[in-house]
Amino acid sequence: MFRNRGQDVRWQPASQGPVLQSPGVYGQDQRQLQRPGVVNTVARLAKTCTLRLTADKLYFILSDKVANGGVSVWCELCQGNFFDEFQMEGVAAEHNEIYLELVPENLSRALKTAQNAKTVKIKLTNKHCPCLTVAVELPSLSSSSRIVTHDIPVGVIPRRLWNDFREPGVPDFDVSIYLPVLKTMKSVVERMKNLSNCIVIEANLSGEMNLKIETDLVSVTTHFKDLGNPPWASDDECQSSAQGRDLESMAEARIDIKKLLQLLAGQQVNPTKALCNIVSRRIVHFILLHEDVSLQYFIPALA
Repeated sequence: MFRNRGQDVRWQPASQGPVLQSPGVYGQDQRQLQRPGVVNTVARLAKTCTLRLTADKLYFILSDKVANGGVSVWCELCQGNFFDEFQMEGVAAEHNEIYLELVPENLSRALKTAQNAKTVKIKLTNKHCPCLTVAVELPSLSSSSRIVTHDIPVGVIPRRLWNDFREPGVPDFDVSIYLPVLKTMKSVVERMKNLSNCIVIEANLSGEMNLKIETDLVSVTTHFKDLGNPPWASDDECQSSAQGRDLESMAEARIDIKKLLQLLAGQQVNPTKALCNIVSRRIVHFILLHEDVSLQYFIPALA
């Protein structure tokens, strides 16, 4: 069962379909899903997303086709670090998963009302349509409880579509580099967006990264040095393009500056590690890590 410190979370399906049950408690002090701002971050990155539930992990997924110019988001949480008890039942023993389509902003607003909650119960209900029902029990001076209920419409995604929501393949990158302080990077990009709709990110294997704006009227470059490069295992397939590469040679990609700023301004994960992988002229792959949360963000390069 889905017991999360401080709140009681129970999923119950309609008469047919997947089942997730979890009587339990979700963070009395809101230092669980809200602590790293996971739901808030996803809400800022996507108007709608897919919530995937498995026996040991939770995922928030946005799978716009990168080939068509859309961004992709893959946010992964280990349920064991968020819930004391967790039990779910999917469509079948060999397919023990649940996929729901929802508006993350609605879930974010519901969780904000639970800042000082005694318990929170979440159920998958059927109220004219499938809903994620969030019942928040608030402290009361009297013996009676105050309960605030939120019904969040969701769509149950059938199994035949599950393959559309698999984890994106990690690109065979040319350069992988740690990012500078994200607040600093955000400040730079915010100023640059007034000059152009596109930004060039380039980096090398000597820990150097540049952010560039180039137009007919102006050329602006911000340099970052000594950022460091992640020590990917030498046998990692993702490293093959970087092996043997000139350490000073820059890999670059020109991307939509608004999509980059959306990540920098919207993230509330406050990562302990942040890095990006660049596949020259194809894609920039950002990874934010914070304890038991990982967020991947893919931005395709512009022609």
